[in-house]
Amino acid sequence: MVKFEEAMMRKFRDIFVCRRCKSKLRAPSLKVSQGKIVCRKCGFTRLRPKRKK
Repeated sequence: MVKFEEAMMRKFRDIFVCRRCKSKLRAPSLKVSQGKIVCRKCGFTRLRPKRKK
């Protein structure tokens, strides 16, 4: 299957998943690494990038 760069950027760039409640949110990666972004649902600060399948 051919992977388009534009689609990959749209689906995976700057999308993070909360490690506690598994909700997705879009945020700049620099702010996530600094711990300034918190989950909307539970308030947890530890986020991981969305996995590429």
